[in-house]
Amino acid sequence: MKPKTETELAEMVAGLSHPVRIAGGGTRGIGGPDATIHTVGLSGINLYEPGALTLVAQAGTPLAEIEAALEAEGQQLPFEPMDHRGLLGTGGEPTIGGVVAANISGPRRIQAGACRDFLLGVRYVDGNGQVIKNGGRVMKNVTGYDVVKLMAGSWGTLGILTEVSLKVLPKSESTATLAVQVSDAEDAVQAMSAALKSPFEVNGAAYDPQDGRTFLRIEGFSDSVSYRLGQLRSVLTGCGEVKEIPDPAGLWQDLRDVKPFQGLDGDVWRISVKPSAAPEVSRRLAADQLLFDWGGGLIWARVSQGTDLRARLGAFDGHATLVRAGADTIETLGQFQPEPAEVKALTRGLRQRFDPRGLFNPGLMG
Repeated sequence: MKPKTETELAEMVAGLSHPVRIAGGGTRGIGGPDATIHTVGLSGINLYEPGALTLVAQAGTPLAEIEAALEAEGQQLPFEPMDHRGLLGTGGEPTIGGVVAANISGPRRIQAGACRDFLLGVRYVDGNGQVIKNGGRVMKNVTGYDVVKLMAGSWGTLGILTEVSLKVLPKSESTATLAVQVSDAEDAVQAMSAALKSPFEVNGAAYDPQDGRTFLRIEGFSDSVSYRLGQLRSVLTGCGEVKEIPDPAGLWQDLRDVKPFQGLDGDVWRISVKPSAAPEVSRRLAADQLLFDWGGGLIWARVSQGTDLRARLGAFDGHATLVRAGADTIETLGQFQPEPAEVKALTRGLRQRFDPRGLFNPGLMG
């Protein structure tokens, strides 16, 4: 099912008698019911005001189309959304609705914020087939909720996005990256922590254990970047040998898209932790391959197929998401970290209000 208008989608949902899977560009390959509603027909930029740093687009609009429009005006999506296709071995075309629905955010999140932080408004179709506009008419079943924040990261379980409004920002005039040679995860996190605590506005902090280097990015006006880069070198004194990466754009794209894992066998997990806990958590993972982002707050882990990484980790302050695995493993372990009983009850209550018939992506998030 591929509706071409919001009205057509609303009528389609109102007439549903069975659950459906919600799909954007098909790049994530999530499981669920065979019956699928594809939002790619809802495409196009409805409003773009560069002077107001505001863009409004239909949910099925290709991300590439949006990035091209922004590039022409010297602007960008500040949250640097990841492209999952190389990691997952999928095709399709990422859409802005899919980015918002999964709250996809890249390395710049540690300084700029996540996708949800730049989301100004949404339109969506709820489980009753009603069109809801955040900030417009208020339906009694959503009164009191921050709908924008709820929809970002809900993975289509609360409603089908039809339109998103986003704040955008100017692209930086200059970018520079320092690489610090470190001996282990403790040294890497120490270097990243020192850089991020400094006043020099580091907006990328990643560590590749296989490469043995920590990468730190600064962006802004050329003179400012040059000054801050010099100051950051002083901050990193004693952390290891420091060198500047001559052309860092490709490096950060590779880190964003977890390129070191691409084309390799095994399951891929995404673990969110406190940066200070990253070294200990990474040891407990006993993974074949690791990659740190967000100053150590995000750990990518590649392990043998079928590994229950949550059981291996045991209790820890964070959550582990299964990003890539076979269908049997996903069905057995679940893609998302199981919620505590009280949170699960809250989630169930929200779904009952937004999707009372249980139509959208059932079973995806517990």
